[in-house]
Amino acid sequence: RDKNRLAYNLELRGSILNIFAGDHRKPAENNTTTTTTTTTYEDIGAHKTIASEISPNLTTCHDSYGRPDLLVNCCPPLSDETSVVPVDYRFPDSSKSGLRVRRPVHLLDHDYIVKYTKALTIMKSLPHSDPRSFSRQAQLHCTFCTGAYDQKHSSATIDIHGNWLFFPFHRMYLHFHERILGSLIGDDTFALPFWNWDNPESMLFPDMCLEGPFVDSQREFTHFKHVVNLNYDDEMEIVAEGQEQVDANLAFMYNQVISAAKKPELFMGCPLYPGQDGFCNGPGTVEEAPHNTVHYWVGLASNPGRENMGAFYSAAWDPCFYSHHANLDRIWDVWRDLHGMHLPINDTVWLNSYFYFYDENLQLVKIKVSDVLNTTKLGYTNEKTDLIWLNRRPRPSVPPKTAKHILKTRETNNEMFRLQLLINRLEGRSLKNPITIKVDRPKPYQTKREIEEEEEVLVVYGIEIKGDFTVKFDVFVNLVNETNAGPSYREFAGTFVRLAHVVRRRSIATSGGNRKSNLKLGISELLKDLDADKDESIWVTILPRTSSCVNATFDGVRLDYLR
Repeated sequence: RDKNRLAYNLELRGSILNIFAGDHRKPAENNTTTTTTTTTYEDIGAHKTIASEISPNLTTCHDSYGRPDLLVNCCPPLSDETSVVPVDYRFPDSSKSGLRVRRPVHLLDHDYIVKYTKALTIMKSLPHSDPRSFSRQAQLHCTFCTGAYDQKHSSATIDIHGNWLFFPFHRMYLHFHERILGSLIGDDTFALPFWNWDNPESMLFPDMCLEGPFVDSQREFTHFKHVVNLNYDDEMEIVAEGQEQVDANLAFMYNQVISAAKKPELFMGCPLYPGQDGFCNGPGTVEEAPHNTVHYWVGLASNPGRENMGAFYSAAWDPCFYSHHANLDRIWDVWRDLHGMHLPINDTVWLNSYFYFYDENLQLVKIKVSDVLNTTKLGYTNEKTDLIWLNRRPRPSVPPKTAKHILKTRETNNEMFRLQLLINRLEGRSLKNPITIKVDRPKPYQTKREIEEEEEVLVVYGIEIKGDFTVKFDVFVNLVNETNAGPSYREFAGTFVRLAHVVRRRSIATSGGNRKSNLKLGISELLKDLDADKDESIWVTILPRTSSCVNATFDGVRLDYLR
């Protein structure tokens, strides 16, 4: 097995180097503390910077790391973007052809699959010198997820994961990818399908992705006979099958989109501002999972980085990547509709941030975040599907009064010795073993207005991963039994999922260490369901889900309030 892995490493490295020399073969192929802080989204991390937006400096594309042991060059040919004058984005005219309609992949008809197959086959046949080619499309994602570009006006790098650029960037990316595919077959109505993994009818890996040009050999095919686990980690055996896993997924979706994500930062991710001091690393709930978990579930387990889908630098080489992200894009709109967030962030840095993409006419286009907030203006819509998870609000695993009595008894009898030792001594604490922490609530008695306007937020802060490892842990409130703890029960507050992810970041080199991240989870509704919304304290349990948590530490747990 070690010999096979070494052979794979060498072949993968060679393939990637060939790509950047002009060969467009695929890269992975087998040929405690508390706080009373109350803030609004626009107040977070106010920075005095020269630049008023995040944007890439196209003249500063660098080699970057796909993995710690793999240096890649995802940059476009030097002559492409630096010598071309970009044009500002213009909304497409849909008056004649109508809106493109994105459909769930499990409901696609034969004619559509034939059409998509033809378009993708043509795209894959284009030379690497053509920015519309599949190889260049895949590389584009790599450049922005490995820190290959510096920011304009700064030596800080751009990474579109782990912050509020995640959803708008991927919408831009899919938008141009979709238009290119349609133009290759002369069809202005062509739309990408979405893998509707939040619907019970589409929780198996799509059949379409197992045929023709959609095939990718770098997948964990042993998973595909099972229902996808939206809260997956690779070290737990399949703990649920069939309807049990479906029910767990539905409860998980309710938590990630509804319960834990009632405010923009909780769903969108932390605010990323220009320059070195604007760094942030705090993904929104859905980016943590199901985004990261589905990537990891699809990627081939025997590959060093679970390429292709399991590693960001190689993920877009899997044709199923685009259906996965089309569903995430759809869920962004679902969340906005459910929470009335049609302008989720009123911050000019976010609204003015922009990126460059080649369109179907080989024209380099500058497109801003503010351009992609209305899918109708972008010329597409999503077919409506049942949101069954809206009615799957989980229930407590044990009656709340019973749970609180058990926890209080354990504390009184000093059975929760971990808790006693940890208070005021959390900085740099290892996440190797389960930890339970008693956290005082700054506002156990809120006014009616505060209850209506504020979201109580559980923050696991100062998370640091020493090395490049995939790390996952789950967070619970007032949990009494760790054995079957999971998203099916109300005690589940959320999950932290960080895929192995190396970013070329100069700020890290100059600061002398890794940047720490935070996990933020809305818990107001959860506390009410656990009959804890008027309690003076809660018990927070962190359960490590990967052995790599031995390489992770955190500094504490606190409660914030977001308006």
